[in-house]
Parts: sequence; structure tokens; C-alpha cells
Amino acid sequence: MGGVLVHRLGAWFLGVICVVLVGVLSSCQQPSRGGPTQKLQESPQPTGYGATFLGPDECSSRGRDFREVSCTSERAYARVLARHEGSRPAGPACPDPTDFVLYISETTPALAQGASATPSAVANGYACMRTLEPPHPGDPGKGGGPRTVVGDCVYNAGKGQVKETACDGSGERQPEFEVTTSVARRALCPPTTKLYVQLGGTKPVGCASRV
Repeated sequence: MGGVLVHRLGAWFLGVICVVLVGVLSSCQQPSRGGPTQKLQESPQPTGYGATFLGPDECSSRGRDFREVSCTSERAYARVLARHEGSRPAGPACPDPTDFVLYISETTPALAQGASATPSAVANGYACMRTLEPPHPGDPGKGGGPRTVVGDCVYNAGKGQVKETACDGSGERQPEFEVTTSVARRALCPPTTKLYVQLGGTKPVGCASRV
């Protein structure tokens, strides 16, 4: 029987993995994000709600296998903001509101439910997901999500690294710096800047002040 593996990059468990992806590198330090690791079992066949498994604006359930479900279902947990083929480091960045990222890979050809003669289009790649209900860890200052954005807070994790944490102090670590603005180059950061964080986009430098 064909199957689709959906996983987040992390430690292997039964050959499948799922973990919220870390943030982006700073120009001199690496902001990375901690968080609980979820381990996935092999997922069932695509459900056929769209031409592509977990395509844009489609929804997934929560749990260890992340089934594709109707967005009107009571089981719907998160919506796909963007879907890209290929590997995450080489591909386009996820939108700022992304709460977590799913890596999707095809093991064997699978058929969509209700379409026994039509193969489901399952492209290797990743889906940028946002939960349907709060809390949203990808929102500025909430201490999660795959990207570091203006309004996020970080702390010094040692060995030249910083990690994101909630700005309100509700996380495991207290915030030490807050990204207050983004600019095209370091020289445009305000004098209060104590840390430069690479954000990507047209204004790739994040200017962080001590909190």
C-alpha cells in the first residue's frame, strides 16, 4: 500500500521525524529555537481534498500522523499558508505568520481516497503551517515559529548562539534582547543596537536592543 511520510526535521523515530524547525542565523550569532519534538508514524494515504497533498489553504489534523482533513472538520488543526517543493534551506522562506513547518516526502505512489484510478500529486517539499486557533507561537514575541521577526526576543545560549524566547517572560528562559527593527544593512541600525540578527528578505538585518 502506498504511503506519504510527513515529518519535521529532528531525531529519527521509526524512520520518521517531526520537529518545529529552528529560526534563522544571525550575522554573528545563530538564533535557534527550542521546543518539544513530536515523533510521527507513517501517515495514511492523501485524502483527496485537493490536487496536491497539503496544498495551499488546505488543512491538517493534529497528532502523530498529520492527516489532510477538510478545513471545516472539527479535527482541523492548522492551515497551509504556503507549500514549496525541494529542501527548506534552498527553498523560499515561509511567511512571517507561520507557526511551524512540515517536511513532506513520498515513499511510494499513493492514491487519493475516492479516486482509485487517479494518483495523488505528492511532491517532496515542505508546508508552512499556521494553527487555526491561538496561541500562535509564530507571532512576534511569542517565542516560537520557524522565523525570527521584528518583535521577537532572544537570549544568549552560549557558544556564540542565541535562542528565541517569549518576550513576556513566560518561557523557560528570560528574554535578553528584542529585535526592534529591520534594515538593509548594519550601518542603518539605531545606536542602541546590541545584536544583529539575520532576518532575510529585503531588510535582512534585525537590530536587537537589550531588554
